[in-house]
Amino acid sequence: MELTPPPGAAPLPPHPRFHVPLPHAHRPYPGPETPAETTTRLRPVRTRHPARTAAAAVCVVLGLGLIGGAVTGSYLTGDSSADAGARDAYAAGRDAWRDVPVDTLFPRTLKGEGAGPGGADRVWTRVAVAPDSGCATALDPLLLKTLRPVGCERLLRATYTDATSSSVTTVGMVFTEGGMEEMRALSTRFTDQHLDSRTDLMPRAYAVKDTVAAGFGDKQRASWTVHVLTEVPVVVFAVSGFADGRTVGDPQPVAEAVAADAATAAAQAGLGHEAKGIADRIERGLRRTVTDLSEKPR
Repeated sequence: MELTPPPGAAPLPPHPRFHVPLPHAHRPYPGPETPAETTTRLRPVRTRHPARTAAAAVCVVLGLGLIGGAVTGSYLTGDSSADAGARDAYAAGRDAWRDVPVDTLFPRTLKGEGAGPGGADRVWTRVAVAPDSGCATALDPLLLKTLRPVGCERLLRATYTDATSSSVTTVGMVFTEGGMEEMRALSTRFTDQHLDSRTDLMPRAYAVKDTVAAGFGDKQRASWTVHVLTEVPVVVFAVSGFADGRTVGDPQPVAEAVAADAATAAAQAGLGHEAKGIADRIERGLRRTVTDLSEKPR
């Protein structure tokens, strides 16, 4: 609306209505204009001195240059704390097979609170640890081929038995040569193609003479799991069977063997829970160990 000066007063100077946003201020979504907003006179803006304007422009240019340089440098070098931490974890994880005591990687006793069928507690005792080796003779050929994109630096294995000595489980860790991208790609492939449920990709058992695991061979494998880690270059696996050496004709992957409606002999005996429980605890221990190693001051 237009304002009219009172009689005898000087005419009001024309003033365009405009809005100057406040820098760095949070501006809520504007509502409809009120009468006060349409009639308030804005104070005139003083003309800036040319020297001040030039100085402000120089400051803006310098500030943008510094920010841009920092961002570009970070982009080119990839130097972020998250990336550096991930690289440290990969470096520590890759060498853990020779830097970490065997009793840390494969504890003599594992406690599985709630790890059995129906949430029952489990305790597993280590029977033996295999000498560290390559993967060629310790993995089935097709599993070895599947892991080829990430390579095999070293393989560690150990066999455990439960408190009743009625089951045996071999757990292993493949320390790979792959980087973060290769491990993520392999993990995605295992998930998308359900490779962890294929019987032709079952890990091999580690039999130990003169122990409860003496008869634990390929035909005795009952349930298994394979997990590709992405924060460290390691593939963790476990395979379980009966301690009496009986042949299993219908082995089941862990995901099926621990299902409530699973009816196979292996599932009813809790062998899926055995493989899963032992693999989970070995994996957790490895994660903690690698975290401790990567956080040590250099």
